[in-house]
Amino acid sequence: MTTDQVNKGQELSELNNNLARIEELSKRLANIMAHRKPVRPSLQAPGHDFYAKAAGAVWADMMANPSKMFEHQIAFWSKTLEHAIEAQASLTSGDFTAPEDPGPKDRRFSNPLWDTHPYYNYVKKQYLISSQTIENALKDVEGLDPDEAKRMEFFTQQIVDMMSPTNFLATNPDALERAVETNGQSLVQGLENLVADLEANDGELLVKLVDESAFEVGGNIATTPGQVVFRNRMMELIQYEATTEKVHATPLIIFPPWINKFYILDLKEQNSLIKWIVDQGYTLFVVSWVNPDASYADVGMGDYIEDGYLAAMREVKAITKQTKVNVVGYCIAGTTLSLTLSLMKKRGDKSVNSATFFTTLTDFEDQGEVGVFLNDDFVGGIEEEVQEKGYLDSFFMSRTFSYLRPNDLIYGPAINSYMLGKTPPAFDLLYWNGDSTNLPAKMTVEYLRGLCQDNRFAKGDFELLDEHLSIKDVDVPLCAIACETDHIAAWKSSYDGIRQMGSKDKTFIVSQSGHIAGIVNPPSKKKYGHYTNDDWPAASDDWMEGATFNEGSWWGRWDQWLSKRSGKQIEARKIGDSSHKPLAPAPGTYVVSKPNT
Repeated sequence: MTTDQVNKGQELSELNNNLARIEELSKRLANIMAHRKPVRPSLQAPGHDFYAKAAGAVWADMMANPSKMFEHQIAFWSKTLEHAIEAQASLTSGDFTAPEDPGPKDRRFSNPLWDTHPYYNYVKKQYLISSQTIENALKDVEGLDPDEAKRMEFFTQQIVDMMSPTNFLATNPDALERAVETNGQSLVQGLENLVADLEANDGELLVKLVDESAFEVGGNIATTPGQVVFRNRMMELIQYEATTEKVHATPLIIFPPWINKFYILDLKEQNSLIKWIVDQGYTLFVVSWVNPDASYADVGMGDYIEDGYLAAMREVKAITKQTKVNVVGYCIAGTTLSLTLSLMKKRGDKSVNSATFFTTLTDFEDQGEVGVFLNDDFVGGIEEEVQEKGYLDSFFMSRTFSYLRPNDLIYGPAINSYMLGKTPPAFDLLYWNGDSTNLPAKMTVEYLRGLCQDNRFAKGDFELLDEHLSIKDVDVPLCAIACETDHIAAWKSSYDGIRQMGSKDKTFIVSQSGHIAGIVNPPSKKKYGHYTNDDWPAASDDWMEGATFNEGSWWGRWDQWLSKRSGKQIEARKIGDSSHKPLAPAPGTYVVSKPNT
């Protein structure tokens, strides 16, 4: 038998194996879809009222200003015709090359064929022409208020992004090239990845962004030494081992968001804010929140305050023998920290010496990009969901935040996994991002209705724990860090809230980058700088215009601020005391436990 015959036999065997595998996977796929758990329509898309209002506005605008429609149409057909003639001339000339002008750069179209091959270049440019036409037409629509216009633009862009030619096998040169190179094995592996992701989410598609097998919480991430020294039904309190001979007398407590888990601040030694804080000579405590199930349905914002914030402060004061503590709140935990400080003001509790806020919203007048999901149609759907189940499944939060960056968090990963058949990367940040948590029913509604929609705290009347809480009650010395490109807690909105707080000692810092990278920005990387300004003008744009740009991380600047408010140097403390024996090594048990859902 010749070598050629052997090779053909191997190829035929491989083909038959792939066909058998495809048949098996197809059966699994059909079974998944047949037993797919239904998701209420109100959590899938905007309500019918929104579509009716948007369509009505577009139609009315067309009737009132027909010339605008004709202008857009003429521009579109002109570009399309010119583009088609160029492509046809290239194809008929025989040299089979794209026009000299390949069109604007877009990282989705990084394969050289998009610029050099006349067919792919035609597909790309036509898509970009159509996308630009839609964008221009939407900007010209009159009759919608700013929030409605923003929603129309956002959800239209979702459709535009979804229809990119890179998202379809027949028009994705990367996928076709890889299929040829692997004799179709990449498509079989892609189908395996798709089926696995669907099975993991009861038939709902949530693209896996990371190789989960590469990480272990407490193994190769979240490894800073410490012990759980207190536990209740809401949280575990972790005290970290001192690494310096002397420490500041005033202890520090970090309250992370309970939408995600605390170890974003302790991914690895090189970028761990937790380790860095300990190395600067602070006695550090961090709260690790429970991942709630249906039994937590009646847990509200007040429970997080009483059994989380106030309980942690009480235990830390007892362990350290101090009357005051410094506190940090990150994202929603910063919002709730501001509520806690208002409540403490009402109660005459002066336990907090200073407060730091990471990417925190307290005034929701401008809800930023996430605001497109905070109208009654979506919030009403969430309210129905949590009333039925007792909690908001982490799936919905993960999917919502993914749609704020669909090309990076949905379509790009889907192409790599399902078309190219690649294993997701081993990236610790994405592992953390996928390790999200559920939200209790009562707390979810209180937050969305009372804070996000009604903005009662900024208006001075958020009723909680028998008190009327106000942003102006927050009068302790404070430092706030916002992030320049944050798509969850916009820095301008953060500034507006901090500016209204009653403290006479306020510092505001804007870090470069986004919600995570702007905070997890160790000085050793020398990557992102930060802006500072001691003035507090009414407009956030005026603050930035007068700000000074500083190279490097804000961590060192914050340390200078915090150390001045952390008391004298004392001998480093041991973990716990006679009444707070170690219960479990850091990162604790709550962070790895799975709720009964």
